[in-house]
Amino acid sequence: MSSERLIYLPLGGAGEIGMNAYVYGYGKPDQERLIVVDLGVAFPDMDTTPGVDLIIADIDWLVQRKDRIEAVFVTHAHEDHVGGVAHTYDRLQAPIYARRFTANIAKRKMDEYAHPDDAIQVVGPWPHQVNAGPFKVGFQPISHSIPESSALVIDTPAGRIVHSGDFKVDLTPGVGEPFDASAFEEIAKDGIKALVCDSTNVFSPDAGRSEATLGPALEELVSGASGMIVATTFASNVARVKTLAVAGEKAGRSIVLLGRAMKRMVEASVEAGVLDSFPSVVSPEQARDIPRENLMLLVTGSQGERRAASAQLARGKYMGLELQEGDTFLFSSKTIPGNEKGVIGIINQLSEKGVDVVDDSSGKYHVSGHANRPDLETLHDIVKPQVLIPMHGEHRHLREHVKIAEGKGITGVLAVNGMMIDLSGNAPKVAEYVETGRTYLDGSVQVGALDGVIRDRIRMALNGHMTVTVLLDEDDEPLGDPWVDAMGLAETGSSKAALTEVVEHDLSQWLGRQKAKTLRDDDALNDGLKKAARQSAQNEIGKKPEVTVVVSRLS
Repeated sequence: MSSERLIYLPLGGAGEIGMNAYVYGYGKPDQERLIVVDLGVAFPDMDTTPGVDLIIADIDWLVQRKDRIEAVFVTHAHEDHVGGVAHTYDRLQAPIYARRFTANIAKRKMDEYAHPDDAIQVVGPWPHQVNAGPFKVGFQPISHSIPESSALVIDTPAGRIVHSGDFKVDLTPGVGEPFDASAFEEIAKDGIKALVCDSTNVFSPDAGRSEATLGPALEELVSGASGMIVATTFASNVARVKTLAVAGEKAGRSIVLLGRAMKRMVEASVEAGVLDSFPSVVSPEQARDIPRENLMLLVTGSQGERRAASAQLARGKYMGLELQEGDTFLFSSKTIPGNEKGVIGIINQLSEKGVDVVDDSSGKYHVSGHANRPDLETLHDIVKPQVLIPMHGEHRHLREHVKIAEGKGITGVLAVNGMMIDLSGNAPKVAEYVETGRTYLDGSVQVGALDGVIRDRIRMALNGHMTVTVLLDEDDEPLGDPWVDAMGLAETGSSKAALTEVVEHDLSQWLGRQKAKTLRDDDALNDGLKKAARQSAQNEIGKKPEVTVVVSRLS
């Protein structure tokens, strides 16, 4: 029996949707050569990660083994798959391989951090393969909601793995390659060790619809609209952006692209050669001189992002353009769970302006980029894997996907982040558990989940903050009363006096009761003043704020 093993380890994306990061390894235990598939990000929210810019998988396990990493392979250019490459490159120093369009997007990110130009290597589609230690990896085109998405064909000494990436079964995607069943049949003809598979839409019972089915409905909506029409969708869904632009062009409207991501994706698609014959566009400055009934704006912000073009138009003007009563706003997108509040807020702001809002509740103006249950089963039936490992889904998605596999006689493995699976032999098993977590990009600094930065920020957001300043003389006696500055707290409480004055009085009383030993001990003084300030605020306003104590001593 071989002493070497084949392992699969998700560090992000298994048990959640977003922040994808998967590791494959082959070799003797704890000496495996490694490859990484995708390094994505997740996005923050004000409830759990206030002020954070991005969330990245904790890659400490990889960093400790970076001398064993052969390469990073990126399946496609969605942020939850490629968004972390620039933020992790310095720590991993591994070559990154991607197809042309994805590489274009990745290089733009790398350039922002002055990473070397040759860090990203462009790879052609299957049957071309990249040699990476004991692995040979090929990019098999597969349809999704962004150009040049690929499943990875990973050849190892222990067998062939197919890593689906994000996909759908779409024979007419508009932009990008269609799903090619015959190609997957050829890939699978000699047997597939494991299919590691997208699980996002496992609960959707109906077969997915093609991107091409949207054109007629969108053209009808745009041609029938009065006033200006604005449409938002995922900027990365270049096929949808083109379908919308064509609908506007057919209706005699000039097309305006608003939002950095919208323009960047169209530019990258043209540069990579995946998008041609895109309708001509006009600048926002030119649009101001065009009658509004002859304008169509394609804008970012389909998920309610506060700084995106959609939200700014809902609040007022953006780039000199403004929505008015009688205009139409279309959400050609699905609201991702968790983003409902932001989207509904925009819809209500638009309604207050008298704008007619059209969403996707009818199913006419959006199709998902992920495989529904029947389409997942289509891939299962083509690939016929020995083992199916669901990924890209919450725990409930992974569990349901395992049930489907086992119902078809396929061994299913429910592996969540940190669960290393040994795929050697014929019976996959858990090899070990790896500590996983999240890293937060906070401004220009990456902080760990255990660093306390986010925890303290949440506490301040919930409870407010006080700064207590105390001045002591050479004999450790208070000079005057303490003074208090408060932020994020009510100005007056139950006593009807100013909160800061009440707390200052209570702190002065507390100081007057302390013995010389306490007044000489900075730690004891700090702890005591914090407790006294919090208790005073609790009595006045029912809140225990975070407190910072500053003790100054005259020497």
